[in-house]
Amino acid sequence: MANRSVKSEPVGAYSGRQQLFLRSVFAVLIDLTVLNLFNEYWDYVFIELFSISLLAAMLLQFLMKVTIIIEHRAAGYFKEKNGLTAKTLRVLSTWGILFVSKIIILGAINFFFGDSVVFSGPIHGLVAFIVVVTAIIVAEQVFIKIYRSLA
Repeated sequence: MANRSVKSEPVGAYSGRQQLFLRSVFAVLIDLTVLNLFNEYWDYVFIELFSISLLAAMLLQFLMKVTIIIEHRAAGYFKEKNGLTAKTLRVLSTWGILFVSKIIILGAINFFFGDSVVFSGPIHGLVAFIVVVTAIIVAEQVFIKIYRSLA
């Protein structure tokens, strides 16, 4: 067998909607994988069924994207301003939006899934939820870094 090197060649152009769809599907699959790994190996995370974890991953991805949009708008508002106060308010608003959004997302998961998805432990499961979300973000960033390195 001949040793052939694999080149990155464009197969075809993808529309913006196709790219958004692919990014969304991969993000949901990453979220799904991380959620189910925590469900399997950590007592602070309980998800009753795989299908529920899929729905939870989709909800989580949607709400995290909404959070990023809100955070970027707030950051953009303060970025246009000059001075230390504006920079301080930008950092505080970013932190506040990202933190409060986790409480809201956890509440949404509880509202939609009830006892079928439970994050338990310190601060009524908020710590476990933040650990899971952090792991999801890290996994997504690793995936993106690998993907970009293949170009």
